[in-house]
Amino acid sequence: MKKKTAVLFGATGLTGSHVLQQLIKDERYNRIKIFARSDLPVKNDKAKIIKTSLEDLHKYENEITGHEVFCCLGTTIKKAGTRDNFKKVDLEFPAKIAEIASRNEIPGFLMISSIGADIQSSNFYLKTKGEAEKAVQEFSFKKVVILRPSMLMGKRNEFRFAEEVGKVIIRPFIFLMRGRLRKYRPVDAERVATAMIKLANIDTDKNIFESHEIVNLTLTEQ
Repeated sequence: MKKKTAVLFGATGLTGSHVLQQLIKDERYNRIKIFARSDLPVKNDKAKIIKTSLEDLHKYENEITGHEVFCCLGTTIKKAGTRDNFKKVDLEFPAKIAEIASRNEIPGFLMISSIGADIQSSNFYLKTKGEAEKAVQEFSFKKVVILRPSMLMGKRNEFRFAEEVGKVIIRPFIFLMRGRLRKYRPVDAERVATAMIKLANIDTDKNIFESHEIVNLTLTEQ
């Protein structure tokens, strides 16, 4: 079996960190190019860390080559400080990465978005996510996959107060989320990572996966 090269953005985030650990264990991949702002505590022969703030991504265009891009970038407006900074991380950087990857003929582009992403939304966050989805789909890839998880469960390296409060509030109501509400159930970030890598390695005519579909994809993987 031919070994593959993965290109990973957002490896320090909740989902991205799981994607990295799973790619390291995945025998289908023998190289992982990790784009990050600083060194990561990763000791594995597969891993190559490329330090960049993404502001100077054009300097590393020759490194953005391989079989799949795993784009796990994401922030919050509070952490970003301004709406413009938020758009830079969640829209402009993914679009630029997709542009370069497409130009370098990488076959697959997989991206973490958000439940409710909609370019027509009146909600700034969801509208920006929708714009990012639209932007990456405009480039010529053999496969584009967008995952729209609901509230992510798992331990982050950073503390997000609103997210932690939301987890506490929603837990008692999870069993009520059935039928059309299933996609709003919280989902483990590790499960999202598993689905992301699985989708990179199977044929699918579908390119947007809602949260409950992510769970269904991974039921036999856990």
